Amino acid sequence: MNMKDFVEFIAKHLVDKPDEVDVTEVEGERVTVYELRVGEGDLGKVIGKRGQTAKSIRTLLAAASAKAGKRAVLEILE
Repeated sequence: MNMKDFVEFIAKHLVDKPDEVDVTEVEGERVTVYELRVGEGDLGKVIGKRGQTAKSIRTLLAAASAKAGKRAVLEILE
């Protein structure tokens, strides 16, 4: 499973509208940015209380990409 699919898999299991989850991968020279878009009303479910869910997703993504020798950043958009 690649990182894009990994982020998408996690997000789809957190939200009420999984069909509206979209992850775009923007490959840079030193870093890969993953833009996670969720449906209206689902942003809070991906961010979580005090940002804890978003922080956990970012930590998992950073650890998995570091293991692959890359750097990754997650942007969460509604």
